Amino acid sequence: MTEEHAGGEGAPDPHGATDAASFNARLQALKDWSGLTYRELSARAEALGDVLPRSTVANMPARSTVPREELLTSFLRACGVSPGELEDWQTVRKEIAVRGVYAGGTTEPEIAWPAESARASGSVANSSTPDSDPDLDPDLGSDPRSRIRRTLVALVAVTGLVLAAVSVVAALVHDEGGDGPKTVAAALTAPAAGDVRIRVIGSDLCLNERRGGRSGQIHQRECEGADVPLYSLKDLGSGEWRIVSDHPDYGPGCSGIPSGGRIPDAAFEDSECGDPSRVETFRLEPFGTPVTGYRIVPAGSATANSCVTVVGDRTATWAKLAQATCRPDARGQLFGFDRR
Repeated sequence: MTEEHAGGEGAPDPHGATDAASFNARLQALKDWSGLTYRELSARAEALGDVLPRSTVANMPARSTVPREELLTSFLRACGVSPGELEDWQTVRKEIAVRGVYAGGTTEPEIAWPAESARASGSVANSSTPDSDPDLDPDLGSDPRSRIRRTLVALVAVTGLVLAAVSVVAALVHDEGGDGPKTVAAALTAPAAGDVRIRVIGSDLCLNERRGGRSGQIHQRECEGADVPLYSLKDLGSGEWRIVSDHPDYGPGCSGIPSGGRIPDAAFEDSECGDPSRVETFRLEPFGTPVTGYRIVPAGSATANSCVTVVGDRTATWAKLAQATCRPDARGQLFGFDRR
């Protein structure tokens, strides 16, 4: 270790961890060994230029999956782990994540992958397709099986496009004297499981983060190029949905509202999934007759009658999204879910 800690010699290490539970238990042991509180760990991470939310790290031992790579790095650096030891932790983490995804671990149903020859030729004979899982390991993007997985999920999304109920917004007409130009809005697409681009009705901008930002704050921007992160919907049943994010730098995560939605204007943000202090499930409620859009309503938010809302200038690129009171006219609170 790089400096003296309350625990003295014998700092816990990752070796011997065979699954997410034992790995996270070793992280908890490392935290205890460091002698630092969660608040002190967060402050130390900030001093090192990292981000380590106190609520996130406090819930880390209870998660059913290993933490994402950048979160683990921030935690280990805050605990004072040396570069060599940090590499050991990351190696073990990746091994567990790979086993969890591809060897029938607890985080993923077992998948019978096609033969190596089928991978090489690009043909896929196996028609069984795993569900999109927000806890998939981000380090697997270059693995051939990961590419096949994405292909299969894309096929499911295309099938969903054919089967899903699609609502079409009536044409928005600007007609002066009956002979003026007519402008037709983009078709409104109802929510369905699979890959989506989330579009703000009224501005026709799409949800996105700022590349390189660490806060996870969700903004609106031009739909062309709105790919940080890529979004998909996961149907949880009973009318509830999870908005899954796949960030090019931070990997898979979930959109949510922090602090259980107790703060009325809390940010709508992307972060790692599974933090019990966040609202990560939503109802996607149709609005209007005929339907003109869908409200994103935090399920179980401590703030009653709340909707995900574009705040500030609703027409401006990079305007932020947050939880706010649902409006009778739903301005800045309606969304469409275009298929990707």
